[in-house]
Amino acid sequence: MRIAFLGTPEFALPIVEACARAGELVLVVAQPDKPVGRHQELQAPATKRWAQQHGVRVEQPDKVKQGRLAAVLASARPDVAVVAAYGRILPPDALGVLLHGSLNVHASLLPELRGAAPAQWAVARRYRETGVTIMQMDEGLDTGDIRLQRKIAIAPDETGESLLVKLGHLGADTLTEALDLLAQGRLPRIPQDHEKATLAPLLSREDGRVDWSRTAAELDARRRGFTPWPGAWTTVDGAVLKIQSAKPVAGSGAPGELLQGTTVACGEGTAWELLEVQPEGKKRMPAPAWLQGARLKPGHRLGT
Repeated sequence: MRIAFLGTPEFALPIVEACARAGELVLVVAQPDKPVGRHQELQAPATKRWAQQHGVRVEQPDKVKQGRLAAVLASARPDVAVVAAYGRILPPDALGVLLHGSLNVHASLLPELRGAAPAQWAVARRYRETGVTIMQMDEGLDTGDIRLQRKIAIAPDETGESLLVKLGHLGADTLTEALDLLAQGRLPRIPQDHEKATLAPLLSREDGRVDWSRTAAELDARRRGFTPWPGAWTTVDGAVLKIQSAKPVAGSGAPGELLQGTTVACGEGTAWELLEVQPEGKKRMPAPAWLQGARLKPGHRLGT
């Protein structure tokens, strides 16, 4: 089976490798190189680097509409396209040029967590399990038929970053199974129940802002889910304070009120002990060291 792969970041590497093992990988499509760092030097996507190392044709169209992506795909004559974190919505003309269409490896159990950040939101919303879905792509946002799903438990100390790595490997294994079933003509196809759909939108910096009216358990889940970005942050007298590590503890007070030590009151009579923080313009440090330098006393309000 001739396979075209569309994907961009590190998450997609186990999946493109699975494509290479499962059939003849004839094309890798990634987003264009992007400037990174202080000097804004162009950096190639992870999948492009992989393709170059393995002698696979790679294309980086700057636009996917007006037949451009469809032409790129058609030129490679694949039987099926596999999409994993490509970062762009495929236009209808690109979806229809292949014998078996396009399969998307999505990092959730659809119809739950449709969108760009399913792993991060699964942790942030305190899901106990999630998984991957091999989905037949259509014109909607993660609305296509389910071809295959596999589950994974979410560890109590899971972060969005660590879960995404696990889901990348699970996605590779699930895709391998799906492609084998597809070749045999035995791959299931089940419509999604759209009434059960939930969303996992692209993260913004504002998602990391600590709302002290939430419970400590909610805040800790969001901190872990949004690691490494946007993380969890608040303000202290107008200056940003990043919360790198913390844990729910006993305590109560007005939300955002500093209690004893580095413990801060949260919603519904809960409290969050700050363990490691990063003040604006400084390196990360133990929270007690920050508190001593800031000279804050019990009763001071965070989030101001």
